[in-house]
Amino acid sequence: MISDGNSTEGKKHQKHANLQRPAFGNYARNEWAVVGGPCTTIKLLADQVINALSSDYKCAYIDTTHNDDMASMPAKLANGAFLEYNDQVNYAQVNYKEPFNSFKLRETFAGADLVLANGNHNPAKAQVVIIYENKRASLQKRVAELTNVQMILLADSTSDIFDFVKEAVPNWNELPIYHFDETDKIIDFFRKQLQLAKPKLNGLVLAGGKSERMGFDKGSVNWHGKEQRYYMADMLQPFCNEVYISCRPDQQKQIEPAYLNLPDTFMGLGPYSAILSAFREKPDEAWLVVACDLPLLTEKSLNYLVGNRNVATIATAYQSSFNDFPEPLITIWEPKSYPVLLSFLAQGYSCPRKVLINSEITLLQAPDTGELTNVNTPEDLEKVKLALQ
Repeated sequence: MISDGNSTEGKKHQKHANLQRPAFGNYARNEWAVVGGPCTTIKLLADQVINALSSDYKCAYIDTTHNDDMASMPAKLANGAFLEYNDQVNYAQVNYKEPFNSFKLRETFAGADLVLANGNHNPAKAQVVIIYENKRASLQKRVAELTNVQMILLADSTSDIFDFVKEAVPNWNELPIYHFDETDKIIDFFRKQLQLAKPKLNGLVLAGGKSERMGFDKGSVNWHGKEQRYYMADMLQPFCNEVYISCRPDQQKQIEPAYLNLPDTFMGLGPYSAILSAFREKPDEAWLVVACDLPLLTEKSLNYLVGNRNVATIATAYQSSFNDFPEPLITIWEPKSYPVLLSFLAQGYSCPRKVLINSEITLLQAPDTGELTNVNTPEDLEKVKLALQ
């Protein structure tokens, strides 16, 4: 038997790392192709839905220009540029000459909570089907794309669903079926879908630092009857689906078995390592990240943070009491922050606060700024001891 140099007999060779991939479709996590109606009808529906939901969610729309409507290429692209950016004061315009492949599309739309696409030209992982008599033949050509139909809309001129749609969608009679002019019901459908898609919230206690300024492990300090890392993990439990203690790989054996631990897989980046490692483990879930060196923190601050969580922004954070910047180490990081964090890292930045400052976030005033006091030095420790006493 001739070996290929990459595997051994009886052992399956894995060429790439087994990474957990985000649950993206063609564009984003929550996407619907509206198919079966005239393009003008689809655009009208998209306008109504986006107008109703854009105050709470980041909405996006995807369409294709018809060949007979082909516009002239912008001057700079026509002259050889591959990209042109225009600051239009109240919006920004970016023109690309190169086509978008699936990776570029997902990168571009990663921040969207809702993507609607004209399904006559652009498929998506979920579909809304319009039953429109004049578009029967067009819809039948796309019947293979009806893989995950979630709503059916009846145009004014129709009263029954096409037989080929019933064959392609066996559960059609279990789906919401509305007339196209029942706008409120259609909007409510999308609103409920986005509410159901709200990412789970996990907790992450940052306890992997070397505590060089303190001189000993801050996570092991006993402020409240147990080591601080466990005290913080217990405090996060009521607010989170699961709670993990972030640590260095060499610290894993030190974590009590009763507590979940999550070792850093991005090394040498401080808290940035922990946040990225958490998203690498669960990229479709949000993370309530809390440093272990906040001995004055109580459920009051956590409850206010979670209660004012805004999934439309990349993070929900408190404003620092001493420099007005966001406080990154008691922050809810949404799944959409993962590519943003990686992008900053690719540009040579590994500061969570810099990401928050330069991104769209929800910034809150803490109900008690004293609870955000962290302990980095022996001097800080003595001050907090007095405060606790």
